Order: sequence, then structure tokens, then C-alpha cells
Amino acid sequence: MIVVYWLEWPQPDAPLARHVNFDAGSLAEALRLAENLRRRRREGEAISHVVIQSEMAESVGEAGVLDAPSDYAHYKRRLDPSFPLGRPSGHSPADDEGGSGGGSP
Repeated sequence: MIVVYWLEWPQPDAPLARHVNFDAGSLAEALRLAENLRRRRREGEAISHVVIQSEMAESVGEAGVLDAPSDYAHYKRRLDPSFPLGRPSGHSPADDEGGSGGGSP
């Protein structure tokens, strides 16, 4: 689902929250509405906070965040995947005291 949210200000101290829902295949229509609202704001209407939010069922994972497994390596790129970089996740800086030092080549 895609939702366009915005505030209208019919009275200076009383914003009115508004939204329109669109199905997942209607992004172009949602963008048109958001741009129309922004145009109206530029023309002087009391509109603010125009945003688009999407939550596609096929792209949303389960709620919650877990710690990564202790053997998880979070590097994005390695020149040679057989060469381990840095210290593994779960390794504390205290483990390095008095050790070989590590450092960059």
C-alpha cells in the first residue's frame, strides 16, 4: 500500500491531518497527488508536511531487530574474499590488548 499524508490548516491553530491510500501499483497516481498538494502550497494554500509512505507486503520483513550472529562479517566489499578483514563481530577491543596489533597493511 502507498499512502500520501499531509496537513491542511483551516484555522491557524488547528491543523487537519489528511491521507489518501493507493494500492501498490499506483505509485504514479500517488506522486501526482503529492505534487498537486505541493503546487497548491506554493500557490498559497495552507498545506504542509506532504509525504508519501509505502509498505509493500512483499518487501516488509517481520517486526523486530535481532543482534547479528557472532560470526557475521559486516563488510560490504573485499578485494580478496579469502583474506579476512578486521576482527570478527563479537570480538571486543579488550581482546586486542597485548596482542599482535592488527592494523592496516
